[in-house]
Amino acid sequence: MGVNTFYYGEGMNEADFIATTEDERAAASTATASDDNSHRGGFRPIDPAVGDRGGPRYGEFIEQVRLFMDNVRLACPTPEMGDDLIDTLKDLNAKLASVQIDEWHTPAGTRIDLPARGNITLPPFTVDNVDKDAGAVDMTVTFTNYHLGGNNAAHGGQVAVAFDDIGGYASAVATNGICRTGYLKVDYRSVTPLNTPLKVRAWADRVDGRKAFIKGTMHDGDRLCAELDGLFIRLNPGQP
Repeated sequence: MGVNTFYYGEGMNEADFIATTEDERAAASTATASDDNSHRGGFRPIDPAVGDRGGPRYGEFIEQVRLFMDNVRLACPTPEMGDDLIDTLKDLNAKLASVQIDEWHTPAGTRIDLPARGNITLPPFTVDNVDKDAGAVDMTVTFTNYHLGGNNAAHGGQVAVAFDDIGGYASAVATNGICRTGYLKVDYRSVTPLNTPLKVRAWADRVDGRKAFIKGTMHDGDRLCAELDGLFIRLNPGQP
């Protein structure tokens, strides 16, 4: 699981969901400047200042990238258009290459104000509810054209990606810390549609020490699309 920080639904804040331990916070605060660009192990604590990283229009930028990915998935450009697009993409990639930074400071995956924390690796989702007592989360996820598997259905691997991240979120709620995936089993019960808001619920079936056994469901209305059965293991402080 690649979760560093989380998107809070309306009315939620950091007090509703604590993602790091005091040891992890202490380790982060004592890191030297020379360590800023290195992987110190584990995941970084929530940074309340991350909200403006990437600029005020970063969310719009991510949405345009997602739209581009959707359009590419179903595009059939002419040779002439292909030539123009290649030149344009070379220019864009050169611009983006000039502003590359390390994983600890990139806004992608850390902007908790954006769907899927601004991480284009993930299908866009938002948090509807977090139940800390039950170790459960409710989310809404929408698979778009980029996630097409075939016959207007979401690719099974994309369903697994969504379950991995959302299941990891539930494990973090249940264990009060960040976890990595031990195993992930997905049962595909019916076709998962594209461009349709789907309801996902993930919860801790049981917790055994650092191990959180997570169950999950994905529904299109009353129809069950897929089920999750996973093991997520809470990281020790500094553990990669």
